[in-house]
Amino acid sequence: MTATADTAEDWARGAEQQLLEQAIRLAAREGWTWRMAKHAGRACGFSEGETELLVPHGPADLAALFSRRHDQRALLALEPLDPAALKIRERIARAVEARLDAAAADEPATRRWAGYLALPLNLGLGGKLAWESADVLWRWAGDVATDENHYSKRAILAGILTSALAIRMAEGRAEALKYVDRRIEDVMRFEKWKATTRLRPSDFVTGVAQALGRMRYGSRPQA
Repeated sequence: MTATADTAEDWARGAEQQLLEQAIRLAAREGWTWRMAKHAGRACGFSEGETELLVPHGPADLAALFSRRHDQRALLALEPLDPAALKIRERIARAVEARLDAAAADEPATRRWAGYLALPLNLGLGGKLAWESADVLWRWAGDVATDENHYSKRAILAGILTSALAIRMAEGRAEALKYVDRRIEDVMRFEKWKATTRLRPSDFVTGVAQALGRMRYGSRPQA
């Protein structure tokens, strides 16, 4: 990469963060909208064209930057901990706690962000960002799975994060952490069952898919 390209990339990163700072300030009143994105750009001194260059999808891009900032803040909060010194359930509990606290630090904007992602058109983005957050936390916890567990762990944790954040905003930190503890206990019981049973959930899903296929297309003729 050339020096000019490096300079442009550095400018873009810095400009994105400036834009995000203004978006966080405005979002509590304006919500996560194109109007808010344009106001944030003007507050930074950017032209409308520069704002659209930085965040071509407007509020969706800003919502993603917001989530990733909270992921990084959670990792910073976790730095004093040695995950290897903790049991796996303790690692996940502390990781989720850090992520919830990071989001709560921007609570007015986070409330509007959660409402924005709950809109039908934005459910895909919300799922993607929850998955990203779960992946960040599992990697901090030392997860190196590459089989189906890689996906199931992240899917489960994404669901826990999403629900726990809603509880945190509605009922407070203590209730959210109680919920997290209960869900982690459920997951641990499920993992223990998986390790001791001959039945594999993935085999069951595959079997259902094959059965549905036979119902739809009929059995393959014998050679």
